[in-house]
Amino acid sequence: MTLTSMFEKFGKNVTLKGPNNWSSATYGGFIQPLRYKNKMYLNGVNTVIGFNSEGHYLYIGPPDHDVTILTKNHHIESSGKKFTVDRGEKVYVKNEVVYIWAIIREIVEVD
Repeated sequence: MTLTSMFEKFGKNVTLKGPNNWSSATYGGFIQPLRYKNKMYLNGVNTVIGFNSEGHYLYIGPPDHDVTILTKNHHIESSGKKFTVDRGEKVYVKNEVVYIWAIIREIVEVD
């Protein structure tokens, strides 16, 4: 079983969104909450998309959906939630990207 097939079989439905109603195809990826023992990232901030709360998550996804190049005008959507990417990196085996991980933060829209 390949990593890509594992993302599709076991991952949540994920879509990348951007300006001008741009949207990627829906694909499988993993999003899990991060727990901070030292109370880092206590405050949220306002963004163009909405209020960015302190809820941080680990994202792991396939290499063909590169979240490391997303701008502040893009976000990730999954399970009815929106996320912004704080930091991401590609993971290689030899010279091939096998998956991408990122620290993402939930966006809470303010009326």
